[in-house]
Amino acid sequence: MVARMTGNATDTDRYPTLTEAGRRMLAFMREHPCAPQYRNHSGNRLLPHEVALARAAEASVPYAPFLWRPGSEPPWLPAFIAETFARVPYYRAQGTPPGRLADLVTIARADLAHDVTRFVPDDADAARLLNFRTTGTTGHPLQVPSHPLVAARYLAYHKRALRRFGIELRHGAGQVGVILLGFQQRCFTYVSVTPTMGESGLAKLNLHPVDWRDPEHRARYLDAMAPEVISGDPLSFAELLRLPMTWRPRALLSVSMQLLPGLRRELETRFDCPVLDLYSMNEVGPVGVFDAQCGGHVLLQPELYVEILHRDGKPVPLGERGEVTVSGGFNTCLPLLRYRTGDFASLVDGDAAPILRDLSGRAPVRYRRADGSWVNNIDVTHALQALPLTHFTVHQDSAGALTLRLDRHGQQWAAAAEAALRALMGSVPLRVDLLADEDKVVQYTSAIPEAIA
Repeated sequence: MVARMTGNATDTDRYPTLTEAGRRMLAFMREHPCAPQYRNHSGNRLLPHEVALARAAEASVPYAPFLWRPGSEPPWLPAFIAETFARVPYYRAQGTPPGRLADLVTIARADLAHDVTRFVPDDADAARLLNFRTTGTTGHPLQVPSHPLVAARYLAYHKRALRRFGIELRHGAGQVGVILLGFQQRCFTYVSVTPTMGESGLAKLNLHPVDWRDPEHRARYLDAMAPEVISGDPLSFAELLRLPMTWRPRALLSVSMQLLPGLRRELETRFDCPVLDLYSMNEVGPVGVFDAQCGGHVLLQPELYVEILHRDGKPVPLGERGEVTVSGGFNTCLPLLRYRTGDFASLVDGDAAPILRDLSGRAPVRYRRADGSWVNNIDVTHALQALPLTHFTVHQDSAGALTLRLDRHGQQWAAAAEAALRALMGSVPLRVDLLADEDKVVQYTSAIPEAIA
């Protein structure tokens, strides 16, 4: 995901409430002797009254109750449907709002990619819109409209997730609060400050050596920044494990890709802190956080209603797997009704919030075993989950042969991964190959027509 501002932004645009303490923090992150090359500019863009609104959200969101449970719709939904039909061109073109959410036709990423402007409310402040560019894995690149206050509210939901694990953020003036990690040949990188946390520092940096004068500077810089939280994905965290960093953050947040338990345990052991696996989408923000005690991803947004749908658009029976479909959310620039995410899970009730179980991206895929029986991609995930793998794909060709591709980090566990798959699949032909250096891939694929469940 890349955040870009419309127009030619200046520092005043990027940091409207910046104080001298904030300027010192920006200089500290940019000018440290071991600092990387920051290639881009970004900022919070929050006006004074918006800082107050963001701070209020951070105080309330972590404690907000869910007013709906699986199988029952939230009380706020009818008003949200009516308001969305009144304010959003795409929905207004459909005429009178239906009496039931179930009567609405679902939408998908392709609908947004075709013309996302139809989904932006009439009264959105075009002068202050932000553009979140995402490449995706489904052939539908997307530019997600947002707003400085919407972007700032991500922190409120991250605080809700962290609070679940007993962590209350406390970094403020003169400290670096969050470092966001990437590990790519080309990466959007920048420094900023968080005004709701005393202008604590925030940096997005790339661990790939191409962005550093000396690869050894990476660990030295992270130690000097001493961030309270480090956020990344399994790829960047795998690289982080290779660095001789001595600093111990209070938490790691993993986003963007599935985090297998083996890698999570390795990170927890190395850094002696909780590792949170967040299910998040550019379109709607943080959706859930994995809690092993609950057996799934606990939902984080009380104002986001989640349905689990069959391919025909009808709800599956309670507790069965289907496509995660959302309505509502906190992105006021992109109000969504029955948006099919392309991710699959089952939905069950929890003590404090509904829970997504067996969450996986993209359509479920079945794999044919040597005896002709089938297993699905969740079974494959379970077979490999004990290994600290980061980036891998599994493909079955039309004749039934399997190819497991591992990135360079996972190559050291190739033999163990191959053994785990053979134990699951039987005597099907199986080879292990190197995964090309790609940012995103479709993890589970098959050329067998019956494989798509």
